[in-house]
Amino acid sequence: MDDEATTLPAGDQYDLAKVGAHWQQEIERAQRYFKAWVDRCTKIEKIYLQQQADQTSAAKRRFPMLWANTSVLQPAVYARVPQPVVERRFKDSQPVARMASELVERNLAFTADDADLDSVMRAVRDDFLLCARGTVWLRYEADFEPIDMGVEPSDTGDGVPGEEGLSPLEQITDERVCVDYVHWSDFLHSPARRWKDVTWVARRVPMTDEEFDKRFPNGRASLAANGAGSNHGTNQTERAQNEGKTYVWEIWCKTEDYTVWIAEGAPVALEVSEPPLKLTRFFPCPRPAFGTLSTGSLIPVPDYVYYQQQCDEIDTLTKRINKLTDQLRLKVFYPSGDGSVSPAIEKAMRPENDTVMVPIPEWAAFTDKGGSNAIVTLPIDQVQKVIVACIEVRKQLVEDVYQITGISDIVRGDTQASETATAQRIKSQWGSIRIRDRQAELARFARDIVNIAGEIICDQFQPETLMLVSGIQLPTAAQKQQVQMQMQQQQMMAQQAAARAQQMGQPAPPPQPPQLPPEIQQMMQQPTIDEVVQLLRNDSVRGFRIDIETDSTIEPDEDAEKQRRMEFVQMIGGFMQQAGAIAQQTPMLVPVMVETLLFAARGFRAGRQLENTLEQVGAQLSQAATAPKPPPEPTPEQMLDFKTAEVKAGAEERKAQLGVAQAEIEHRATVEKARGDIAAQAMQQFQAAQQPVQSQSPAYQ
Repeated sequence: MDDEATTLPAGDQYDLAKVGAHWQQEIERAQRYFKAWVDRCTKIEKIYLQQQADQTSAAKRRFPMLWANTSVLQPAVYARVPQPVVERRFKDSQPVARMASELVERNLAFTADDADLDSVMRAVRDDFLLCARGTVWLRYEADFEPIDMGVEPSDTGDGVPGEEGLSPLEQITDERVCVDYVHWSDFLHSPARRWKDVTWVARRVPMTDEEFDKRFPNGRASLAANGAGSNHGTNQTERAQNEGKTYVWEIWCKTEDYTVWIAEGAPVALEVSEPPLKLTRFFPCPRPAFGTLSTGSLIPVPDYVYYQQQCDEIDTLTKRINKLTDQLRLKVFYPSGDGSVSPAIEKAMRPENDTVMVPIPEWAAFTDKGGSNAIVTLPIDQVQKVIVACIEVRKQLVEDVYQITGISDIVRGDTQASETATAQRIKSQWGSIRIRDRQAELARFARDIVNIAGEIICDQFQPETLMLVSGIQLPTAAQKQQVQMQMQQQQMMAQQAAARAQQMGQPAPPPQPPQLPPEIQQMMQQPTIDEVVQLLRNDSVRGFRIDIETDSTIEPDEDAEKQRRMEFVQMIGGFMQQAGAIAQQTPMLVPVMVETLLFAARGFRAGRQLENTLEQVGAQLSQAATAPKPPPEPTPEQMLDFKTAEVKAGAEERKAQLGVAQAEIEHRATVEKARGDIAAQAMQQFQAAQQPVQSQSPAYQ
């Protein structure tokens, strides 16, 4: 049938009936594989919660050894929410990578609070200590709303909306990473020896009818036809929790590269689709927090198995001690009869405060066999000796359990006043070796959770969400381009003003850089959000290293934190003093000292926030050291000599100017005199030439 097949976007088509039958067999095979472990963990959980079947008054007298050990180990292996630390793989000066790591780290910190990672880790810790396995599951959720385009959905006239009303555009209004705790009985995976060989993982999700119909609109008919999906549980508590819910298995198969949803016991799969998340290791869950494992399988062994016999003996001794304690009563034997002595004894020894009185009819025969004249009591000192012996044996068994579990006396706070601090430190160091392994396992598990969450954030979150959650506002490429265009316009206007001034014969003003407000200057120094998102989306060049501080999941050591901060401050202060003296003598070594300071500061957790400031200050110091220095200011004697030379030079210059002016005047006088001589000579020649002409004229005849 067409409705029993699904087609993935890649073009692969799957028959839901065949897929459902296949995965029902796989789930049943995995359940048989883990059945012995599940039965064992169920019994251990009942012992921990004091929910054994024989809840009689005698059975209740148990020594809660499992609860006591678990309570001691709980805060020792995990006590507070992990603190994510996102760092660049190579800690050099890369503004885009540094800003990207800061954005991801702040988003991860918010995700840890929003997803209540602390409660999830505590639940995993309890499963880890009781059943030797804890698991979580990560999801990506987003809220959408339609985009108002200002166009009303059209109507074709017959009451059916047009194309504009069929698929309105939507935008993301909120997005988040969800971390779901998975109970140890609701998680399955393919049988394998190592986790890297696991081919599929699955979790059982309880859904209400409303949740199921919303997620699978066409799945209700399949459940009704096959009567599947119901799981009422084995006890009254589970039946109350499962009432009205449908259990659905969510399966992620690495070999087939798809996800399958199938109801428990249903022969037909509800859905087959591509994985909603493209993760590096494919699975949406980290490697579980395993306890004791062998190299032959991934079936863990709970710690309680290794000291269960001792706990059974402790419970037996506890019951025996309680029964013997009930026998610690004063039991009195006295003669009965109608004599005058018996009523007086009965009145004096009236049964009060657990005093037992036993009348003896044949008193003479009783006294002949060892009784006193009037009153005989049973010897309870022997019972007391037996109780003391039982307590000593139980104490030794408790010590054996502590040796098996590795709970040292320093963890329990059981120390002696005569012990020195060195002795206590040695006991703490060597007594908590196995506890440190458990701490490291939970820290690794938390790191894997944060790693997957960081990968989801890098691949799925919108730029607006990254900046909104982190509180860091970065400019876009368009905003930077707009500011650069404004700066270019200001430079062009300044050049045009200088050209007009030169045309008018006025001196051109000196060129000045464009003046920008401080917030605009800071914005121009930051990388753009487009560059950051491009780096986050590229898995091959992202190269971040997400880490959990080694001591962030256990109780903090305030003295150690103060010591680290004091070491950082002392390092910075001492380095600054030495660097200042060296910089005055050899300015060219300033860049080397700046890089040395950054190298030292990057190794401190406390100095990570100062890295950006140190880089900016270091760049300014390096630039100032390598820039050409202005000439030194002259001394007063040099200033006096300079002024004297300046006055002399001025006098010489004025004298030279005066000589030039006088020479020019003399030159002009000489020229004028020469011109006058030439004119007089020309006039004389002219007059001499006119005299012969006048003598030959008729007028003179």
